[in-house]
Amino acid sequence: MIPLIPAKVAGEPAVILEKARSGERLTPDDALVLALAAPLHDLCAAAMEARIARHGKNAYYVHNVHINFTNVCVNACRFCAFFKVKGAAGARTLSVDDIVAELAARENAPIREIHVVGGLNPDLPLSYYVDMLRAISRVRPDAGIKAFTAVEVAHLADTMGVSEFEILSTLKEAGLMMLPGGGAEVFAPSLREKLCPEKISGERWLQVHATAHGMGLPTNATMLFGHIESWSDRVAHLSALRDLQDLTHGFACFIPLAYQPANNRLGAKGPDGVTVLRLIALSRLFLDNIPHLKAYWAMLGIKAAQMALWAGADDFDGTIVEERIGHAAGADSPKGMTLAQLRHAITSAGMVPVERTPDFQPIG
Repeated sequence: MIPLIPAKVAGEPAVILEKARSGERLTPDDALVLALAAPLHDLCAAAMEARIARHGKNAYYVHNVHINFTNVCVNACRFCAFFKVKGAAGARTLSVDDIVAELAARENAPIREIHVVGGLNPDLPLSYYVDMLRAISRVRPDAGIKAFTAVEVAHLADTMGVSEFEILSTLKEAGLMMLPGGGAEVFAPSLREKLCPEKISGERWLQVHATAHGMGLPTNATMLFGHIESWSDRVAHLSALRDLQDLTHGFACFIPLAYQPANNRLGAKGPDGVTVLRLIALSRLFLDNIPHLKAYWAMLGIKAAQMALWAGADDFDGTIVEERIGHAAGADSPKGMTLAQLRHAITSAGMVPVERTPDFQPIG
């Protein structure tokens, strides 16, 4: 249910949207008014103008493959249906040889990005991660490696008793190109106590990304939405990302991740279509310093992702091949798409498909 807006701000959305159109930075209070009171059509129209100014009608995509090397995790996030306790039925960890074989099976595919994330498996030493990166680089030297969330980096630092800078330096030397944005969830401490009490704090997540940015490693940023958070929590999360970006300029893309309600203990419903479009549009207007905004079709669904391209998003993600994390929680989108299917989805939405590298450089 959308909270009521005080009468004194009932006429303000139009003024704030005009402020955004003029290029003036929105305040968090502005963002909250838009989130709660702006007519959806007007909000999306303003976001679309901002998107066109940045990217025209280009919609970026990448030929990528996801590798989830382990589902064993010491965290037990209440929204997660992917993790397994060590020794439980269905627990799995790939060897480096398994990963090499998986990539070798697609040796003729023009893969541009290898996306690697997994659970926090306490039995995996840092050498496993280093060997994995080097093996991937050897097998697919033409592809960039986007791997390991801030949560994984912090876990390795704690396990090894070293700094996150040292972990990131080691991984970068082994071939890491970029960090994905997972693990951010929603930064509010009171919510993290309910959602993921074992996970690192939002403050530490931001610090890991700041460290990566300082080393020349670009990163993505995410927010999990549509569960027990409020619009105030969402705006505060966006504000923290924008503040860090002002300092480091290291975020390449913001990715709103729609909560998937199946097979987990949280019991929330997930976002409806209006909430998806409202958040996409607000993100484009408020995150004026983060260049790209992703319509992540694997969690939004293809139709909603197409609509998101008209609400400010400019990136459609990629082929993925086999998405596991969202689908474990009930996502009903395909687990992967072909390049032809991606281009068709983009052109059908009235946009221009542009293939890109992992760090968002257009190809061709």
